[in-house]
Amino acid sequence: MSLSICVAQLNFVVGDMPGNAQKIIDAARSAHAQGARLLLAPEGAICGYIAEDLLLRPAFMAACDDAVQTVARETAALQDLVIVVGHPVGHDARGPSVTISERHNAASVICNGRVLATYAKQRLPNYQVFDERRYFVPGQGACVFEAGGVRVGLLICEDAWYAEPARQAKAAGAELLAVINASPFHQGKGVEREAVMRARAREVGLPLVWAHWVGGQDEVVFDGQSFAVASDGTLAGRAPAFEEKLWFAQAQQAQAAIQIIATTTPPPTPERELWDALVLGLRDYVRKNGFKSVALGLSGGIDSALVLALAVDALGAGQVHTLMLPSPYTAGISVQDAHEMARRLGVRHDELSIRPAFETVKAALAPLFAGRAEDTTEENIQARLRGLLLMALSNKFGHLILTTGNKSEYAVGYCTLYGDMCGGFAPIKDVVKTRVFELARWRNAHDPYGTGANPIPERIITRPPSAELREGQTDQDSLPPYEVLDAIIVRYVEHDAAIAELLAEGFAPADVERVTRLIKGSEYKRQQAPVGTRVTPRGFGKDWRYPMTNRFRA
Repeated sequence: MSLSICVAQLNFVVGDMPGNAQKIIDAARSAHAQGARLLLAPEGAICGYIAEDLLLRPAFMAACDDAVQTVARETAALQDLVIVVGHPVGHDARGPSVTISERHNAASVICNGRVLATYAKQRLPNYQVFDERRYFVPGQGACVFEAGGVRVGLLICEDAWYAEPARQAKAAGAELLAVINASPFHQGKGVEREAVMRARAREVGLPLVWAHWVGGQDEVVFDGQSFAVASDGTLAGRAPAFEEKLWFAQAQQAQAAIQIIATTTPPPTPERELWDALVLGLRDYVRKNGFKSVALGLSGGIDSALVLALAVDALGAGQVHTLMLPSPYTAGISVQDAHEMARRLGVRHDELSIRPAFETVKAALAPLFAGRAEDTTEENIQARLRGLLLMALSNKFGHLILTTGNKSEYAVGYCTLYGDMCGGFAPIKDVVKTRVFELARWRNAHDPYGTGANPIPERIITRPPSAELREGQTDQDSLPPYEVLDAIIVRYVEHDAAIAELLAEGFAPADVERVTRLIKGSEYKRQQAPVGTRVTPRGFGKDWRYPMTNRFRA
């Protein structure tokens, strides 16, 4: 006995039920032609993950039901191919004073044109970016079906992180576990997943196939890397990272057990993994939202340089427009370096001075500002003039404006509302400054997408960072050294370290007090910031929820 399993590691779009269904149908036809008798499509493949409050719309749920039936009808001729597809199911039961959710995060088992069974996810995650208890109620009991002579136990993502659902499946006769997933990426998540699933397989003594999404959805990105593990917990195979793939595994009878055989793609290096996540998150946000091109302010600094390299890798040089917007405080080498980087990558680059507009605004405000020295007001005027011009470019030509701020800046508010925060997508919003430098050096040493080696002029990487909004300004005039700042941000924001823990770890009390105070005081800015790809265990987005009006101090 041998069962060929195909994992449809595909990129789906939230709300595109006809398109998602067609991708599954096409995958099923291809898999069947190649001998597969079990196709695993990921969690929520029919509607996209996660559809959030669209799930509260009866018309949306009805469209999901129709798409499942379409998959069944259009694959009826694929004899003996069992298809597992994730989708929501259910509705709201409305009473006189209360609405009770009866929706489930579910998966259906389809074969020969019929839905044979529907399984409801038992464990509903409600942490980090997950909010499933808002939409779903947990299911009860196991789902075991037969494919090619093998009894398969079906689990959905979080189910497999706990022992009981897998034990239920084995008790119901499962010989193999199929786990369909939508597990958002952050660095280190792939290693963690494989470790937990290897332990689960050993615990229940069953082989396991993990079928995963790939693609970006707003701030989250899914990394693929579907995999299979043997019943003793050893890795049997792994699909590529950040790549659509119909990935095959063979389940074979070996004495009294099922053995899994599959091809293995080595995991990417940490730098390549992070780069690919940022590229895919940016590309999918642009394309799935219907934009044809992007534009950004190219300042001659490290952040905009990194964003430009990402944009060209994601979209190609022909879809990227850069604009240098010098002020009276912009250094000549900044203008030169921006021009040189645009030349290296082959993008359209224009220069438009904000000096005349800046002088006009200052003159208009002079009667009101009489007797007051210049301060951050004038610095912010420059940043906002740049935002104004970039948004005019967006309106006229339809570009999506890329915001170039990093996580360190968003954490402590070292950014200007309606100025350098102006834009529609922030590609490095979840990347701290020290990591920005590391990625810039890595990208100069590698050309992963064939868009040009060594794109970032060395001087951009080695110069002290500066906003160039006043004479002689550097970032460290206003902030602790980035090595210190970033270390506190990572511990306090990403890992919820307490103040006492930070002090015990050796951080200077003045630095801890200053940084945590700035983080708390900048919440109003972050809540008005554009969305950006999440690549850490906790980004400033769905999994960071703090009130703007807040007097608590630890």
